[in-house]
Amino acid sequence: MSLFNLLHILAGTVAVLAGAVALCVAKGSSTHRLAGWVFGCSMLITAALGALLGLIKYEQLLITFYAGGLACYLVASGWLTVRPSAVVPGWREACMTTLAVAMALGLLFTGTLALCSAAGSVHGFAAEDYFLLAVMASIGIVGDIKLYRRGGLVGRERLARHLWRMCLGLFIAAGSLFTGPGARALPAALRESGLLALPELLIALTVLFWLVKLRLGGGRAAVSKALGEQ
Repeated sequence: MSLFNLLHILAGTVAVLAGAVALCVAKGSSTHRLAGWVFGCSMLITAALGALLGLIKYEQLLITFYAGGLACYLVASGWLTVRPSAVVPGWREACMTTLAVAMALGLLFTGTLALCSAAGSVHGFAAEDYFLLAVMASIGIVGDIKLYRRGGLVGRERLARHLWRMCLGLFIAAGSLFTGPGARALPAALRESGLLALPELLIALTVLFWLVKLRLGGGRAAVSKALGEQ
């Protein structure tokens, strides 16, 4: 294993562990903030390395290029959401949206190529794999349009944007590690057991729980504390 691959895997493992801690502890607490900071840094590192690796070895890992770019967009835009300077969208948000649009167009194009190919795939991945990532990017773009139209978000809507973007980034990292290309390093018996899909399921259920709680008006104190609002 090259040093490049090792750094990518180590950063991804740290990101998954830190993200799990951030999900489980009290929102807005010092532990949550520290875990979130570690998650954000390690996630951006592993996503950038993954995108670069996918670009270099596109014949085997093209989808990793897209997943890495999309994860960078989701985590960076989610992180910016809870920073005071991001209450009103600016040039950094515009850069993130541009990245998302580029990823979405590339994924739609590659997915269409896979759909039209005799094998039903491009570089080892089926059309639905590319289209699923394209849907994720499109949801983010729709959220960005909402942010620009309103001139910013406050309260629960701001926290919800932060929550689902960071968690979707965590979902991509867990998928890459447990059921995606990273799973190739794990024993075949474990890959075939179905247990490796559990982390993704738990992440999806946890983020759904918090989004429903926010939608129902719960966690007012956590919202104010997490965002530093009075």
